[in-house]
Amino acid sequence: MTLAERVRYPDFHSRIMTAEEAAALIPAGANVGMSGFTGAGYPKAIPLALAKRIEAEHAAGKSFRINVWTGASTAPELDGALAKVDGIDMRLPFQSDPICREKINTGKMQFNDMHLSHVAQHAWFGFLGHLDVAVIEVLGILPDGRLIPSTAVGNNKTWLDLADKVIIEVNSMVPEAMEGMHDVYYGTALPPHRKPIPLTQPHERIGEPYLRVDPAKVVAVVGTHQSDRNTVFAKPDEVSQKIASHIIDFLQAEVQKGRLPKQLLPLQSGVGNVANAVLAGLQDSPFEGLTGFTEVLQDGMLDLLRTGKMASASATAISLSTAALAEFASNLDFYRERILLRPQEISNHPELVRRLGIIGMNAMIEADIYGNVNSTHIMGSSMMNGIGGSGDFARNCYLSFFVTPSLAKGGSISSIVPMVSHVDHTEHDVQVIVTEQGLADLRGHSPTQRAELIIEHCAHPNFRPALRDYLARARKGATGQHTPHLLNEALSWHQRYVDTGSMR
Repeated sequence: MTLAERVRYPDFHSRIMTAEEAAALIPAGANVGMSGFTGAGYPKAIPLALAKRIEAEHAAGKSFRINVWTGASTAPELDGALAKVDGIDMRLPFQSDPICREKINTGKMQFNDMHLSHVAQHAWFGFLGHLDVAVIEVLGILPDGRLIPSTAVGNNKTWLDLADKVIIEVNSMVPEAMEGMHDVYYGTALPPHRKPIPLTQPHERIGEPYLRVDPAKVVAVVGTHQSDRNTVFAKPDEVSQKIASHIIDFLQAEVQKGRLPKQLLPLQSGVGNVANAVLAGLQDSPFEGLTGFTEVLQDGMLDLLRTGKMASASATAISLSTAALAEFASNLDFYRERILLRPQEISNHPELVRRLGIIGMNAMIEADIYGNVNSTHIMGSSMMNGIGGSGDFARNCYLSFFVTPSLAKGGSISSIVPMVSHVDHTEHDVQVIVTEQGLADLRGHSPTQRAELIIEHCAHPNFRPALRDYLARARKGATGQHTPHLLNEALSWHQRYVDTGSMR
């Protein structure tokens, strides 16, 4: 199919151009809102062309950097390419690119790590500055000028509404049969004019399948034919299978106690191998009629839909492995009836998370003995990826799980420490901590009771004696006994790792 056939709005035909010509329309210093959420639905051609332009400007001795806003992480063609040529001044709200990470942690790039549900509203409030340009991937354009979203919705609605200029990248690689899978809600407003979001069931439609754009703002249309960054998931190993087993046993017990229905409540799962393994573990569980209300639909959730274990799933993006993507594309009629893709201000909205009673399962880097969680920083000062949507869900979920292997770096790092080196989720928002060693249900417990549970059930045996010793001495020597800490030792494990390469 030709680009003209995908672009069915006649007035846009005169604005079709190359990626290089479109990139030339983005000025230095601009705030640029780009589509993309966890390696899905990001523009592919224009960022690469822009990176070449920036590289040439720098070679000529000219300064050229932009500020990049997205939905979440993108891919090497966007984050990596622009970071490599030192083309990004400020990046928000989330990234996972190794070049970006290096620039951020060496102070060469500014990074605003934000809750994903906050991004659209902070842009509308004017907190982030003025949005100059939007660069949005779509799969097609309707005869009336509306846009057919691609594999991610993210913040696209907001970028299209706020930007002075809009550049559209039409990706013919995205199957046309995805049309109708999206649900874009246009009922949000600024305070004091907000109204309740009318969503009471995970698969309920409250919007429309298309994105609106003012045709007068569209300055360029670019064609591309390129797949998303296909996610590579490791096969569930023994550690992740044990974590999944602990969670499933816990959920079964909650059903038996009458605290959960037999079909559970809607599931949210963070991104990554462990989270995907937990979803895979549900395949052999006794639960039926599951539903999903999450940010990113990964292989594990797609498998649950395919086998009928899960009835429906709502997300803002689809990020799949190559094999799962092929399965998805070949059965789109089936999945279109069971999957809805929404703006992230809806998929991550605290009001909806609390109303629907979401069961949230998110990864962490480390937790301390009192239940505070670090999900973003290595050794307190180096950014990994960002908080993403975990905070949106953790504080508002019916049940909030944080999961991790108990060891890292070949056993030299304990994921359970006396005090976390950076706090993303306080003890008040963390209900259940799970490692392959076991599960600690922290609900209803005091800090010292939580500490005993976490040490005994979640810490690796190699580090458990040292944690017991720390807690015992803190209970004798700390100035306060509500949350006893030895302040001269609380972060000594991290310092020991920095000094020696091991916490032991």
